[in-house]
Amino acid sequence: MSQETYSDRDRSFALAKRSHDLIRDYGPSATPRAYAVWYAYVSGELPLLADAVKRLTSQNGCLTEGDIDDLHETYLDGRRLASTTDDVSRVVLSEIAAVTEILDLSLGSTAQYSESLRGVAQDLSQGVPSRARFGEIVATLAATTREVAANNRILEARMRETRSEIETLREKLEATRRESLTDALTGLANRKHFEETLKASMETARARSTPMSLIILDIDFFKRFNDLYGHLTGDQVLRLVAIVMRENAGKQAQLARFGGEEFGIILPGADRAVAKQVAETVRASVMGRELVKRSTGESLGKVTISLGVAVLRPGDTPASLMERADLCMFAAKRAGRNRFLDDAAESLSQVA
Repeated sequence: MSQETYSDRDRSFALAKRSHDLIRDYGPSATPRAYAVWYAYVSGELPLLADAVKRLTSQNGCLTEGDIDDLHETYLDGRRLASTTDDVSRVVLSEIAAVTEILDLSLGSTAQYSESLRGVAQDLSQGVPSRARFGEIVATLAATTREVAANNRILEARMRETRSEIETLREKLEATRRESLTDALTGLANRKHFEETLKASMETARARSTPMSLIILDIDFFKRFNDLYGHLTGDQVLRLVAIVMRENAGKQAQLARFGGEEFGIILPGADRAVAKQVAETVRASVMGRELVKRSTGESLGKVTISLGVAVLRPGDTPASLMERADLCMFAAKRAGRNRFLDDAAESLSQVA
């Protein structure tokens, strides 16, 4: 069995254990629905659900059976997704019907105008008309032209209205797409987006024969912050780390939070030296910030992180690159935390 399979299995077991612990601490009973909600919460893959769980537990200290049912229906039940899809489909079909109607009206108006012109052409082909007849022809052309102009104004207004509605729909769909790829707490990419970006970055690096590096970092003693000061302070720690990453990882870096207190930094074009410099800058900057409890102004001390750096190698897959970065990060923790290690042989040999 491959290392990747073991890694996936170990992660699943860890998520299952954490879900069981949370059910015991916050849940009314260990029903399948409760397990599904808590498992989705600890996996970090549904940020909106995670926010809802944190809000409810912060307010009430637990989740009731009713809370579990509401969370499951809102965020996990396929019927809600199907309903949302149906709503979007109805809007799209409605706009298509409106555009089709506008085109039909436009074609009808154009056909009517063409018919009028053919009649005029036929009259003129029979010889020079009398003065009275010529006046009738001009009057007919003027009336038809005014009618077409009026129709065109109506069509233009309806087209603008339809275009505005389509643009609003596009913006809603784009916002939904961004939300599905974003961790709501930190504003960074979520695990799904991270994995897609990592794969694309590796393909680009190989196509252009350029380097690429990956940093995985984990907050040291994060559980202690949650246990001592509560989840709201834990959230503050997560946001602090995300802010530091944005400030120090560089404009080209792709940043993500992909589970609990674990973050990723994808560095396109970065070789080992650059990646190590970024890792050290982020580490030092996090350690240089003092965490203050917002409600009381109490100093909660320093936050530290441990980081692992892996550089893209020939034959790497996203899983193998992440695994090396993970191993380096865990090695940094075993070596004393608040440091980084990279996947060069000499670095790992120091903590083997």
